[in-house]
Amino acid sequence: MAEHAARHLRRRGPVAGWCCSFAGVPPSPDHRLHPHRTLSHAAAPPTAGSVCTGGEGPRKQPQLPPKSPSSFHGSPSSKLAGLIDYPRRILSPGRVSPIDPDAHPPPPPTPNPTDQPQHPEQQQPPPMAPFVAVREEEEEGQGDGLDLRLCLRGRDGATGCVMDLDSAVLCGSSAFFAAMAPEPNASGAGARRIEVDGVDNVAAFRDAVELMFHADAPRWLARAGVSRAIAVLEVASSIMFDKGIRSCLEYIEAVPWNENEEEKLKHLFARCTFDEALSKDVLARLQTQPSSSSEDLTGQLIQSVTSSTNNSARKDMQSLINGLLSKSSVYQKDLSGLNKRSLYQICCSCLNLLVELFKEDSEPKCGTDQALKVRHNNKPMIERVSKQSENLSWLFEILVNNDMAENFVVLWAGQDDLIRMHEQASPMFRYELSRISAGVFIALGQGKVQCPSDLRSQLFRGWFTPMLTDFGWLQRCSKGLDARALEDSLGQALLTLPLREQQSLFEEWFQCFASSGAECPNLSRAFQVWWRRSFAR
Repeated sequence: MAEHAARHLRRRGPVAGWCCSFAGVPPSPDHRLHPHRTLSHAAAPPTAGSVCTGGEGPRKQPQLPPKSPSSFHGSPSSKLAGLIDYPRRILSPGRVSPIDPDAHPPPPPTPNPTDQPQHPEQQQPPPMAPFVAVREEEEEGQGDGLDLRLCLRGRDGATGCVMDLDSAVLCGSSAFFAAMAPEPNASGAGARRIEVDGVDNVAAFRDAVELMFHADAPRWLARAGVSRAIAVLEVASSIMFDKGIRSCLEYIEAVPWNENEEEKLKHLFARCTFDEALSKDVLARLQTQPSSSSEDLTGQLIQSVTSSTNNSARKDMQSLINGLLSKSSVYQKDLSGLNKRSLYQICCSCLNLLVELFKEDSEPKCGTDQALKVRHNNKPMIERVSKQSENLSWLFEILVNNDMAENFVVLWAGQDDLIRMHEQASPMFRYELSRISAGVFIALGQGKVQCPSDLRSQLFRGWFTPMLTDFGWLQRCSKGLDARALEDSLGQALLTLPLREQQSLFEEWFQCFASSGAECPNLSRAFQVWWRRSFAR
């Protein structure tokens, strides 16, 4: 049979540099298992660097277990082996066997009692290390050029891989295998064998060995993808495969990553150390910016949004910033990226612009249409006031979501100039001021903002009357404002004031509601609560 294989091999011509069988690791005569013992209770393999000699005389090729492992990445130049299974066997060009595919597999060899370990301490399983390499000699020959067999076993003991390799390429690529490879037999008979036990990722280990025999590493990695390249990089680091480390780092740095791959890289760089010159470009994409830079950048982005002149783009950017600053966002875990002082500086800037706009509107007019007045080639007054109102409402929403809104209530309650000019301005845009007040009243009524009693009283004295006047306009031009929520929150916030102040404000509301009806907010439920509290029998 061996002679027939040799003749068949010579007919095929030169063989490939390696061949791989993707089935469980076949038990060698030195590591046969007792029928009633599992792999984990088998004899412990020798430690790294030890030599295990087999029995005397030629040995038969061990049979592979009938399991069909998963396929793997291959390339035309490497000509890798396929799957091995019974009753059909697909072999690589580098390993030709005259096994009849229709023949039934021979029965497994009967365990020899003399092969069992003689010492009790050898019956313990191997230590749980990243992997344990064991080398053996005098294995059956694998053909010209394939003078070394590499057997991989997974940590679970159920997965494995067998590869027939060219020892010159393997040892020349990896310092780990160069130190572990046994010396060739002096007589020239037999082949060498290396076993690696306790491998965490057998597929990645196999890929790393395959990369050693591939002439075009960038092309192989491009076909494999980023996730497999990261796994190969970890194995290459553990077996000191320098060329593989360089190729993986160069490929990973040059392609985009998704978030899952980025997390894998962060964990890998936390566990392994790579040459600084090779890894600096990858680390430059992984290193986070200091919190101070994040605060400055956030303020600049918000300032850019508030000063935008394109309404559609401004709304899109507002939604983007809201997502980044949301507490549920994967990008924002705390308040380190938000500077309170810079936010309030932007708020004050928008308030000052709003005051200037109302002052401009209160100056002597040359036309009759105040709302559509245009000066110095600027946009209409309605659009300019609406922009600043939307900016302030959006900023207040950010402050509320990040528990920073108390000072905004102080700013808004103290806008005496705006309150005074509100009475003189056109109702077509003055209701934008009440839109800002509506957001503050809703936050107070829902308990999202807590303010002292005197501050709440100041706020109601200044902005309650404009709210009653503009409620009809807020209903017709809601722009996302919930009128029902405004009515409920306004009544609840009013009930937090002292009873005497509640009485004066409810009296004002009662007169407005009696004359305006639906144009005035309906505070009937809050009014009933106040009446019961004030005049209880």
